[in-house]
Amino acid sequence: MPDAAPAPPTPPANPNVLAGEFVGLRRHLFWLAFKTGILTVLTLGFYRFWMKTRLRRWYWSAIRIGGIPLEYVGDPIEKLLGFLVAVVILAFYIGVVNLLLMFASFALFQGNFAAYLLSFLGVIPIWFSPQYRARRYVLARTRWRGLRFGLEPAAWGYAWRSLLYWGLTLVSAGLLWPLMTFRLEKYKTDRTSWGTARLTQGGRWTMLYPSAKWLFIGIVAGLATAVIAFSSSPDNALLPGLAAILVLPFGLVYYRVDSLRRLTETKKMQEITLKMRPSSLRVFGIYVGGYLFAGILLGLIMGLVFFVTIGAFLGTAENFGTDTFDPEILFQGNHPVLIAIGVATYFAVFLLWSVLMQTYVTMPIMRHYASVLELHGADNIKDIRQRPRDEHIEAEGFAEALDVGASI
Repeated sequence: MPDAAPAPPTPPANPNVLAGEFVGLRRHLFWLAFKTGILTVLTLGFYRFWMKTRLRRWYWSAIRIGGIPLEYVGDPIEKLLGFLVAVVILAFYIGVVNLLLMFASFALFQGNFAAYLLSFLGVIPIWFSPQYRARRYVLARTRWRGLRFGLEPAAWGYAWRSLLYWGLTLVSAGLLWPLMTFRLEKYKTDRTSWGTARLTQGGRWTMLYPSAKWLFIGIVAGLATAVIAFSSSPDNALLPGLAAILVLPFGLVYYRVDSLRRLTETKKMQEITLKMRPSSLRVFGIYVGGYLFAGILLGLIMGLVFFVTIGAFLGTAENFGTDTFDPEILFQGNHPVLIAIGVATYFAVFLLWSVLMQTYVTMPIMRHYASVLELHGADNIKDIRQRPRDEHIEAEGFAEALDVGASI
């Protein structure tokens, strides 16, 4: 689906206001994601660090504020070394620490339940800490107008706060979700800098409750469905169940988009502020359209591969030593042709799915966010100076190894 070249941005009426824009083209991203994805598959995943670096550089260069693009200067070698270090540490934890926990559990409690429980509890802080570290690395390798972004090293503080607020959210059955969102975002924002200017998160956590209205309606509909299904005829639960299925996904998207808007508009950097007016319906439509398109296309491709394979074997039934073709023969034994087709189809599906997600979900959402962003107080930029480089040699190693917080 080709897209036209972006129109040149309209100069703002107020020179003190810098408008955001996204100038990248879908077809360029498609081929970049496709080529780097193939190289990642051919190198058994080794090229993924170069793929992620090239994709980020493309996205960052496409996002422009006041006509000036962002810059991403991350190094794939940093990502690779950080990943290898993380794998070694995690292997030590899984192999040695878990072995000791298992030994102690059997010695003291004559069972392995305590070992599994303690091992799970020990992984939780490691799960949250890499999210903060990944954000720190990305900001440290991002520049705008030549000035570096930065984030203070405070990953373990973020980890125990995440544990606390997630616990409160679960105990409150989701009612304190806005509190968790606000406090964790404030913790990260108040430690973020651009050059010598420090960001601060204003507002109060209660301002996010209007963002959660559709989410809470969906949760109530889901609870009502469960109560009706267990207390009366399951047929009576059909209507509230359908409402929950329709409202909950939209509620999650609405909360994410509207809370982002409210949090962004209450951020401040000296006298510089941000304005953002994203559309929840637009973002929800991008998700629905992107996933539907990708699912239908992949379904058609898999169906085509299946029928071509069956047709090929129907035309060469004599290779099986029979004059007639029996489809059950295909699933007997380890036929090398079937194995090759299965492996190729498996990698092709995941590769194409990743490419379609980039071009029909991630890019349209980033383009929408960039197009509704404004920076106010641009005349104060002249007072901001460069900040020291944050080496952060760990890069995104743990986030990559645990697959958390290291996406584009």
